[in-house]
Amino acid sequence: MSLKSSFNGITAGEIKQFLEEKYLQYNNPSFIACDPISIPHSYSGLHDREISGFFASVLAWGRRDLILRSARNLMELMENTPYEFIHSASDRELDRFNRFVHRTLNGTDCRYFITAMRDIYNSYSSMEDVLLDGMQSTGSLRDGLSHLRKRFFLLPHASRSEKHFADVKGGAAGKRLNMFLRWMVRRDGRGVDFGLWKRIDPSVLYIPLDLHTGNTARKLGLLTRKINDWKAVEELTAVLRELDPSDPVKYDFALFGFGVFEGF
Repeated sequence: MSLKSSFNGITAGEIKQFLEEKYLQYNNPSFIACDPISIPHSYSGLHDREISGFFASVLAWGRRDLILRSARNLMELMENTPYEFIHSASDRELDRFNRFVHRTLNGTDCRYFITAMRDIYNSYSSMEDVLLDGMQSTGSLRDGLSHLRKRFFLLPHASRSEKHFADVKGGAAGKRLNMFLRWMVRRDGRGVDFGLWKRIDPSVLYIPLDLHTGNTARKLGLLTRKINDWKAVEELTAVLRELDPSDPVKYDFALFGFGVFEGF
């Protein structure tokens, strides 16, 4: 799909102008408090933001107030020092997560995710390093995400835990993963996304596609695919790259904000 033609009498230029206005409206620190990104904004250190951001994104489905409650509870169980806790927690300290539940994610999943993160940080300085390893041969962020998933599940684990880490190579849209990457990679100085990872360019990011962004994109004529899977992610991201090749995912603010806060 391309924006070269008009949609319902609306030109590509008009769509771009509209999305730019909405991007500026919603890419605003005033919206942080009610968003999962508020969790990593509670920390100042790179690793604390990276870890808390990853866990907040893992939990980011369902009602936003419940997402925030679960994410804050998880950070409290980590004594609000996620990087230090992941490195030093004893088995007994990990027992406190046994009763943690957020929708279908339970204590078994939670304990494994903490253990897997510890294993990664024992070998790498950042999750960005793992992604870059997977991107070496192709430059594809999708390959990077697939490699990160494989690395994440190297340790013995319950198969049920795998459903909480999207398999983008298997066709999943990977909304929460792409949202996490947006937080870590985008750097526009507007006080929302962090731009902590400097070696991945924002131009290669993919749109965090969910019900709201998908429905809004279809109503605006930006997306034709009916289901929210990886093919839809690629289709919509390609269109957004026509609007801004260097930073296509900035329009996530516009599509999500317009759909959620204005009920479009």
